[in-house]
Amino acid sequence: MSSWWIYGYPEEGLRFRVADFLKKVTAVLILVWIFREPLRLEAYLEYIVWAIIGLIFAYELLGVGKWLGVTVSGVIFALAKAFFWVSVLLFVGSRWIGLPENLSGDDALLTAGTAFAYFVVLSIAGLLVGRTPFRRLSSRRWFTVERKAYSFSGADFGDVRLSGSGKAYPVKVGRKTVGWVIDGEVEVEAETPLGRVKKLLSPPVVVWTSRKLGGAKEKADPTFVERVQAMLNPDRLYRNKERAKVVDLGVVKVYEGDGFQYVKLPFVEVVETPHGEKVKVGPIHVHDGKPVSPPEDMVTIRELGNGFQLTKAGDRLAIETEEYSIEVVGDSVTYRSGEEALRLSRDYVSLKSGELSITVGKRRAKLRIDDTVITASDGKVRIRVGGKSYTIVSQEACQLVIGKAKEIVEEQSAELIEGFGVNRAALNSRVKELIDELMAYLG
Repeated sequence: MSSWWIYGYPEEGLRFRVADFLKKVTAVLILVWIFREPLRLEAYLEYIVWAIIGLIFAYELLGVGKWLGVTVSGVIFALAKAFFWVSVLLFVGSRWIGLPENLSGDDALLTAGTAFAYFVVLSIAGLLVGRTPFRRLSSRRWFTVERKAYSFSGADFGDVRLSGSGKAYPVKVGRKTVGWVIDGEVEVEAETPLGRVKKLLSPPVVVWTSRKLGGAKEKADPTFVERVQAMLNPDRLYRNKERAKVVDLGVVKVYEGDGFQYVKLPFVEVVETPHGEKVKVGPIHVHDGKPVSPPEDMVTIRELGNGFQLTKAGDRLAIETEEYSIEVVGDSVTYRSGEEALRLSRDYVSLKSGELSITVGKRRAKLRIDDTVITASDGKVRIRVGGKSYTIVSQEACQLVIGKAKEIVEEQSAELIEGFGVNRAALNSRVKELIDELMAYLG
């Protein structure tokens, strides 16, 4: 599955098919607008024009990222293009077709001149922002940290919990609250198949969620608000992370995992899974196949000073730190640290570190350590070591390799998760023991 946040959807992607469909609907509505009198739809003129305007913005936003990937500048240019077409629409309408009262005259809600002015301003803004996601984007254009403080005593998001106390400051885009900034020491705790992960977070901590986290009103700290306002800068938060799999800015949400992509922009929501795709534009829902439902509320907890980030999206959990990352999907978990990666699931475990790799399934296993390769499947064991190759046809030997490989992965997992990395000496010792046991089958 391609990473469309970076590379863009293929031309036949559902999102772009929906955009093309909306263009056709827009064209039909324009014809209805022109011939409204013969069709006896004069009374519905206002609804028709506003529907056309809304559809223009919808298909332009859905078309973002077709060639260069979804970026902030791409979204800005899409809005600029939409305003340009709206300005043309209103200009032609005012001269030759006719407009409703609230789109004509001195008290008009939107005029061709105003729309064109937005087009010019947004075009310049798009050029300044550049093609890199979130590059040089001022946080003030996105967020406003309110100078109001409320008591904070913790939050429960199911498998993820925040405990501690302090003050919570609302973060808003326009009038909508998209998150909270916590001033106070809080601890995040998450349940994973690897066990319970705990991290004491230093303030300020931002929680991107639509839930209310604040309690009683408290006295605000203006200095703290100013400092956080500067720190909530998309460029700072995601600098050198253009290919980040999880991006959460309250109004822009991206989660890319194994066989799953979820993107939410204002008025647009896209879910892509191996079972199908789903696109939502305002109240319009279109799906292809049977994709899973999008997360009801994707929650991200981020430590602004040290880079720790935890995101919960439905049954998926992603934890990113400077040292390691963890991704949980149901009963499956993947741990990565540098070149080392550990994956555990109900029927499969694997460990990789550079050229070293161990994978174990229900009825097969493979170990590759330096010049030693051992494979076991279908009652047959193949060994290549020291330039020599051996084959053992034995169900017992096959089960021995599978069992030992699983034990090795479990032993090394503890070392890896505790931050010590793969213990090469212990690993080589266990592999040598396994080879000695297998040689007994060769007589």
